[in-house]
Amino acid sequence: MGPIMTSLPLVFDAPRRGLPPRHLADLDSAGRKAAVAELGLPAFRADQLARQYYGRLQSDAAQMSDLPAAVRETVSEALFPTLFTAVRHLSCDEGTTRKTLWRAHDGTLIESVLMRYPDRATLCISSQAGCGMACPFCATGQAGLDRNLSTAEIVDQVRAAAAAMRDGEVGGSPGRLSNVVFMGMGEPLANYKRVVAAVRRITEPAPDGLGISQRSVTVSTVGLAPAIRKFADEGMTVTLAVSLHTPDDELRDTLVPVNNRWSVAEVLQAARYYADKSGRRVSIEYALIRDINDQPWRADLLAKKLKAALGALVHVNLIPLNPTPGSAWDASPKPVEREFVRRVRAAGVSCTVRDTRGQEIAAACGQLAAEG
Repeated sequence: MGPIMTSLPLVFDAPRRGLPPRHLADLDSAGRKAAVAELGLPAFRADQLARQYYGRLQSDAAQMSDLPAAVRETVSEALFPTLFTAVRHLSCDEGTTRKTLWRAHDGTLIESVLMRYPDRATLCISSQAGCGMACPFCATGQAGLDRNLSTAEIVDQVRAAAAAMRDGEVGGSPGRLSNVVFMGMGEPLANYKRVVAAVRRITEPAPDGLGISQRSVTVSTVGLAPAIRKFADEGMTVTLAVSLHTPDDELRDTLVPVNNRWSVAEVLQAARYYADKSGRRVSIEYALIRDINDQPWRADLLAKKLKAALGALVHVNLIPLNPTPGSAWDASPKPVEREFVRRVRAAGVSCTVRDTRGQEIAAACGQLAAEG
């Protein structure tokens, strides 16, 4: 990644919206071997290329010194097409938070946010360009869905962040990327096949992947109940985060329109199935919105429903709303937030408030892309 830029005009021809050409990160081990054979290269090159990409975090074949110079251009064209160009990096929190606006081959814009803490570094990635879920308080949801991201486009956000941490670009000293959350642009389970493949690439050890523990990966969903159940059957142990935002169907039909298809009860039943299959506690995401979903009775109802559906296998992650410019939605006052937390905890349900970072760099998902 290059130096931090405060602005850069987006100039490109009328975009051709679509998935990028095939990339190494789209392929599993068998696929890599087949691709290398197609190029007329010896079989060991498949493992060599994977070690360069996943192990050394190198995405430019021209820089792969253990690859014969005569074949680097061919390999680059066939397996390492340029997936993204960094349009803008914005930093805050004394350089420990960096948000990046990426432009894909077709002009599509997506975002990722890298947050460095004393004990970990977490990357928030996008799985779609835009989002089709239409949640009214979300900048990405209001922008609509542009397209799905390819497996490689998802994985390469992680590779780029891991390289940035290694090179000391965030926080001022070399470090290691430890956590990945699918909480950026898009609904991950609406791009199911590619997201599952990306999770496997992110978590498998080199040379098959980036080697991040499944327990350090979180996949968020607004509550696509059948997809949650299918995801449970994948046999993975990543954390499932359900963006519930209210415990009652009447309000959730408005806040999370997909609730008109799968009710709160159906979503929580699917979440319980995931918890039972994975052995992992489910995270319930709840954006606290002033005078909308922050009433004491909703805190009580939330705790009651979660305890009934998930027992001890649940944690509530309260999110102070990060308002978008011109939005009528606003964060709840701190006293209201504290009372909400108190009531949920008093009912025996684990509850914490998410650390808020990056408000001055438009860190709510979709804000930077909307600004262009």
